Amino acid sequence: MADRNIETPSMSEVCARVRHLGYAASRRVRLYGEEFEVVSDPFPEADGVAVHVTTKKDSRIRVLQIPATVLQSVRGRVANAA
Repeated sequence: MADRNIETPSMSEVCARVRHLGYAASRRVRLYGEEFEVVSDPFPEADGVAVHVTTKKDSRIRVLQIPATVLQSVRGRVANAA
């Protein structure tokens, strides 16, 4: 079995790819049964990536973590593209 030197993508690469998936300012996403208006580009947060969002019901800006499954997919795609 051959060793594969898989490089971990940088956080900026992950954030850029998440942005291309639609988690970018002025976009709308539906997660957890709710529609969110994204008001920031993705940024590192704790052990993952998040965006600032609002909803129709609540105009206060809050932090929304990007689901881990999305981040795993993004990290795999960035590593495979290298």
